[in-house]
Amino acid sequence: MRTEQVRFPKEYGSPSELLAWADVRQMLVEAKQFWFAFERPGRSPHVTPLDGIWFEDKLVYGGSPETLHMRLATARPKVTVNLPDPWKLVVVEGEVCTTSFTPAAAEEIAALLNAKYPEYGEDVFKPATESPAVHPRRIRAWTSFPKDATAFVFD
Repeated sequence: MRTEQVRFPKEYGSPSELLAWADVRQMLVEAKQFWFAFERPGRSPHVTPLDGIWFEDKLVYGGSPETLHMRLATARPKVTVNLPDPWKLVVVEGEVCTTSFTPAAAEEIAALLNAKYPEYGEDVFKPATESPAVHPRRIRAWTSFPKDATAFVFD
């Protein structure tokens, strides 16, 4: 991963510092919901809030294969995901892939999800060795625009 300043039109100003990846990663770990935007040919993008967990630098989430978001991700896997707070902006651009996890990682993911979303009941999330996950290509983030506008590029 490499870090770079986000470029803006001159009148917006220029970043003068970079955010630390550890801080942005922590915002992703702590986020309760994620706003996903899926391409929908011939129509506006499908935007929906989804639960998930940032795990091993991927956004692991789920849903029934019958949901619109899962059907769209299967057909066109490029996705953009925003955190809900516009003052601590994090935008993840990436691709949804079915991702394999070891049984131990699947157990850890389920435990983290159950702890993060207790309002759904006890042990609602079961270990799954395959899950959809957003693999990031680029993450843009800032907490003080444009001063610390930072891009993290995953090669």
